[in-house]
Amino acid sequence: MSATWYECKVKYRKIDENSGARKVKTEPFLVDAISYTEAEKRITEEMSVYLSEGEEILITNIKVANYAEIHPFEMSDRWFKAKVALIAYDEESGKERKTNQYLLIQANDIKEAYDNTTHVMKDTMGEYSIPAISESPIMDVFPYFSGDEADTDRVEEFMRIKNSVPFNNEENEELANEDALIAE
Repeated sequence: MSATWYECKVKYRKIDENSGARKVKTEPFLVDAISYTEAEKRITEEMSVYLSEGEEILITNIKVANYAEIHPFEMSDRWFKAKVALIAYDEESGKERKTNQYLLIQANDIKEAYDNTTHVMKDTMGEYSIPAISESPIMDVFPYFSGDEADTDRVEEFMRIKNSVPFNNEENEELANEDALIAE
């Protein structure tokens, strides 16, 4: 089952990095959910960690995000929207047809976002181009996991990448072996 991502704009009090004062900010976050109602519930739960006692959030907007895939990367703190044009040839008309999809890629700058996008697309069978990459206003991404044992491993992997905790060599070998088995 593919993920449905909801972009939730949240208004809350946040400590300003420059002045140290608490200021009201409205920022977008991404949650994986099955409905608008669940997206509202999940963003409220996720944001409760960032609130002081007695503070509340105001959800100003929820909409379905148009990301085909989300890709976190280690040691990265910003999110970029990469437009990828998949190229197919229409044999009947003899023309090239492009289908656009958007990926949310984590990186530190535009160049790294481009490199990460090409890394993600390296196993693509067909031709593609990357016509645009721009910094996304998304502050954080909250994936949904069902709690199944298989999902638990992926949760730990996602959180390790998200929190930039390095893998140890045994885990790297284990993940490489899993990827090799999946590829077969």
